[in-house]
Amino acid sequence: GKTFTMAKVIEAVQRPTLIISHNKTLSAQLYREFKSFFPDNAVEYFVSYYDYYQPEAYVPSRDLYIEKDAAINDEIDRLRLAATTALMERRDVIIVATVSCIYGLGTPDLFKEMRIEFQKGETIDSDEIARRLIGLQYERNDAVLERGRFRIRGDVLEVYPAYLKDIYRIELDWDVVKRIRRLDPVGGTTIEELDEAIIYPAKHFIMPEEKVHAALDEIRAELDERYDTLKAMGKIVEAERLKTRTEYDLEMLGEMGYCPGIENYSRPLSGRKPGVRPSVLLDYYPKEFLTFVDESHVTLSQIGAMYEGDRSRKQNLVDYGFRLPCAMDNRPLKFPEFEAMLDKVVFVSATPREEELKRAKGAVVEQVIRPTGLVDPVLEVRPSEGQMENIYAEIRKRIASGERSLILTLTKKMAEDLTDYLAGLGLKVRYLHSEIETIERVEILKGLREGEFDVLVGINLLREGIDLPEVSFIAILDADKIGFLRSATSLIQIIGRAARNLNGSVVMYADKMSDAMKQAIDETNRRRAIQQQYNKDHGITPVSIHKAIEDILVRRTEEKKAAAETSIEVLKASYNVLIPKERAGLIRALEKEMLEHAKKLEFEQAAAIRDEIDRVKTMSLPG
Repeated sequence: GKTFTMAKVIEAVQRPTLIISHNKTLSAQLYREFKSFFPDNAVEYFVSYYDYYQPEAYVPSRDLYIEKDAAINDEIDRLRLAATTALMERRDVIIVATVSCIYGLGTPDLFKEMRIEFQKGETIDSDEIARRLIGLQYERNDAVLERGRFRIRGDVLEVYPAYLKDIYRIELDWDVVKRIRRLDPVGGTTIEELDEAIIYPAKHFIMPEEKVHAALDEIRAELDERYDTLKAMGKIVEAERLKTRTEYDLEMLGEMGYCPGIENYSRPLSGRKPGVRPSVLLDYYPKEFLTFVDESHVTLSQIGAMYEGDRSRKQNLVDYGFRLPCAMDNRPLKFPEFEAMLDKVVFVSATPREEELKRAKGAVVEQVIRPTGLVDPVLEVRPSEGQMENIYAEIRKRIASGERSLILTLTKKMAEDLTDYLAGLGLKVRYLHSEIETIERVEILKGLREGEFDVLVGINLLREGIDLPEVSFIAILDADKIGFLRSATSLIQIIGRAARNLNGSVVMYADKMSDAMKQAIDETNRRRAIQQQYNKDHGITPVSIHKAIEDILVRRTEEKKAAAETSIEVLKASYNVLIPKERAGLIRALEKEMLEHAKKLEFEQAAAIRDEIDRVKTMSLPG
């Protein structure tokens, strides 16, 4: 019930809210839940937009330079921009974020100042507007209008904002804005007539042209100083390397206003002094806002660790002439900087550490009672000898009851071998590991809930906050091993995954009782006793949680399908399918549209159009 409690606090406080979680999977779940709690609010999702990310690095021992390589998720990029845009325009904003919220982002003042506003009746210069849109990192393409692009055709300007799913169409009478509309990007149908429209930048890191040129002088001065320093140290190769790379970037910045790795020049570009922290998502919030640090026992540690890891990597790049020292200031926040930016904070954890308790200064609320009356699961400790046969029998019982099982191993190899073993016994089993992308992780968890498979094997990705009401059995292998995966905190979190089901049961397979196991068992039994007494006093009969099986991906799939259906209707309206020649023309047009979607890897839309082609082909003609 902690998510519901958080929602009620937000409702009572009425402030913009930031909810920080430690991983993307849990963030996606929280995003979905807060969307359902606050359907009319601006509930946004802010996580790292990289599906794949290899940071720039240099390994001196091997003289190996690794270029930055990344694959950006277009939808997550849109959601990030939507989050910051919402903070510019509304107060009823709830953003669910990972620790990416402490990484450098463009300056909020510039993000707001450089926006373009259109109002009915005002006079504008189309050429000037085009230049300003390009300055906001929009691309002009008069043929194809996609996210982050604009086009001008005659007296009509169309902009597809990088943070929306709709298009703005501004119609002119000579230079006067005659009409402003918000359109569906596929069907072109009018969604809303507007008196004004505001276009925010297509990227977070943008700079006015005059600021870029002013920063170039500062970058050149730093290059000259660093070049002389490296030569004085006898590092001739490093000095020449730095000069070549930086001069190329300076030329790109001067001509295009952008260069690869522009974030490494964020300090001079934004006018910051050396050592001053970068702007981050928290800077976009007003002075008074509410922060929830979910699963704080993990999230706070993660926030604290980000700075040092980033710094050690960049230090090598600077020392060996790959980057100027200003690159060191493109960094995540240090923990004290993060803490100083917060206003009202709530730490949320079933297993808080001393650090959170100390910061809370006695303001601790223990939420043990569940409104469903569910008690913590039954715990058992069984010997590791014969554990596979025992686990197989337990899983079979759960399958017969239409319930699911989780198995926690200590190593990836063990999880892989166990998955193969159980599959060989005829069980429907999947394995969740760290190399699986965010989107696929959410799909796997959804598949478990829907019964596509009955058993999920993992290492430590199944602990904090993952909500799986269908899971009634959890097997913890090597429960007595000492380490963070089998600490008291980890064990209590794992046990909590079975606390959503009336028949919840957890078995620890171990050959001895560790201190962590004893602590976890004692704490679970304490909580069970409190809930059981409450149920008895209030006449409550425990019931399992029943939760709709949906996630942000379902919503996206449905939206894509709906967009494809709109596109189909537009094409069909242009042809008379009762005339053989026109029907053939419609089929050709649909096939062309289908191939376009397939090229863009938009397979949901392509599949919907393919089905429509089959329907058109099998239609019977009159006579």
